[in-house]
Amino acid sequence: MVDSIMKKTVIAITGASGSIYAQTLLKKITALKDQWTELSVVMSDNAKEVWSTELGNDSWKEFLIKNYGTKDFSAPFASGSGQYDSMILIPCSMGTLGRIASGISNDLISRAADVMLKEKRKLICVVRETPYSLIHIRNMETVTLAGGIICPATPSFYSRPSTIEEVAATVVDRVLDLAGYDVSTFRWGK
Repeated sequence: MVDSIMKKTVIAITGASGSIYAQTLLKKITALKDQWTELSVVMSDNAKEVWSTELGNDSWKEFLIKNYGTKDFSAPFASGSGQYDSMILIPCSMGTLGRIASGISNDLISRAADVMLKEKRKLICVVRETPYSLIHIRNMETVTLAGGIICPATPSFYSRPSTIEEVAATVVDRVLDLAGYDVSTFRWGK
């Protein structure tokens, strides 16, 4: 069931491999502008470097979304009073996940994640690593027990995707579902 209330969402992009997931999410969520009132992005310097390496461009600059630096603690989602209802970390590096699991708020990304957890709001971590070490697994467990959602960047193939963008969209559509957005996507059994 999709929540029909207008959303306030922050998207955090970290330096893990998987920039195509972030790009696909930005394209899809900006097209859903009738479902959100505020949409913000915070992107690490490593994420910008990985994006340029993997996608061969700096197209993150082309999205007309409020952008915040990783040291800008005046961002509205750095406090529970900002009332953002969801945060999507895509891709979520294991270093970022570890800082969140340990309660280390040393930048805007980890602070905003801490806010989501303490306020009992949706924190969706699209982790991108393989294989997982025991430390990774325990950090995922800790974040899950604290109320976060671990959504590995593991695509599905039921819809028979034929391009890398369609493969990435299988993950992004699931993330949008988890965040409460109404998306048109492949549905099992329909």
